Amino acid sequence: MFLEFFVWGAWYVTVGNYMAAIDMASQIHWAYTVSPIAGIVSPFFLGMIADRYFATERVLGTLHLLGGVTMLVAPLAAGSRSSGWFIALLLVHMLCYMPTLGLTNSLAFRHIADQEKEFPLIRVFGTVGWITANIVVSAVLQADATAIPLYVAGVSAVVLGLYSFTLPHTPPLPQGDVPTLRTTLGLDALDELRSGPFVIFIVSSLLICIPLAAYYSYAPVFVRASGLSDPAFKMSFGQMSEVLFMVAMPFFFARLGVKWMLTVGMAAWALRYVLFAVAAPTGTAWMILLGIALHGICYDFFFVTGQIYVDRNASARIRAQAQGFLVLVTYGVGMLIGAQVSGGVWNRVVTEGGSLERWQTFWALPAAFAIAILLFFMAAFRERSRAPVREVDARG
Repeated sequence: MFLEFFVWGAWYVTVGNYMAAIDMASQIHWAYTVSPIAGIVSPFFLGMIADRYFATERVLGTLHLLGGVTMLVAPLAAGSRSSGWFIALLLVHMLCYMPTLGLTNSLAFRHIADQEKEFPLIRVFGTVGWITANIVVSAVLQADATAIPLYVAGVSAVVLGLYSFTLPHTPPLPQGDVPTLRTTLGLDALDELRSGPFVIFIVSSLLICIPLAAYYSYAPVFVRASGLSDPAFKMSFGQMSEVLFMVAMPFFFARLGVKWMLTVGMAAWALRYVLFAVAAPTGTAWMILLGIALHGICYDFFFVTGQIYVDRNASARIRAQAQGFLVLVTYGVGMLIGAQVSGGVWNRVVTEGGSLERWQTFWALPAAFAIAILLFFMAAFRERSRAPVREVDARG
């Protein structure tokens, strides 16, 4: 789990500054579009191929080896100033990488006795891996604007690929009906979860991921433009706060409930962009760092609470499909739209070498959008009092 997220964290935060340094600043949004595309495609691979025909550890090993080699080749395309080939190689890497997120989780679940107690202790090493990758490439190597993070990601992916073949053998489970496009996309879940509150939740989740894409794509570039050193290391403060708020979630959840947890999460999103906008003209460091540190509330209070909300309201029959549909809507469609929109806005408003005053306009737009979504959600969402449905499946 540590290596799984080390691979992603090593390049994902720094690639924008690297592209700006090699005259590809206008294409930064495409580097952050490949992940949503891969997120949309990966359910097909997982549901129709990987989960049905191959041992999990072998699929993990093969995908990481292919993805690692692709990432090692990517700097060659960047060095030749071929942005098209560079983005294409990043896309191939992410098409290999995104399915491994689900496969890593499923392999862990198959080999632990108590999922609720043991899995969080395993999964937290993923966040530690992301933080460590940022520290290594930024604070230690000070390589934010170089190709070094791509090489670090590629080498670590190859190492993880080789290591994956040593993991416990995890053959595919016996399958029932052949999966259809509808079940793979999780659309069956909509038949059961077509209540008003769920629709409002899904619409809000989709919309809030549009401004979220601006943070992932351009916050590291903004941090560097503001004069702060080691931008990827500074961005890791968000993951550090994520760990802290994950530990504190049970305390807040018991006192706030689903609606207010989601509300606080979206409010933190809006506040983050307001802080960035206010800080932009002068590059006020404490505001920028506070905005980054809010990531823990933004992610845990909204995304983790959303996953719990879906789990509580879905029956055992469609619970996995419902979670898959949530990922498709948020990290797939929402982030895809957001990456393209934020790229268009940045290329029009800021551009490479633009003044910090222009950054103020750039961040004001997602701030206003996030506030509008927050107000819509608060007015429209009504939390239903429904006990979790916990049917026992036919296998006991």
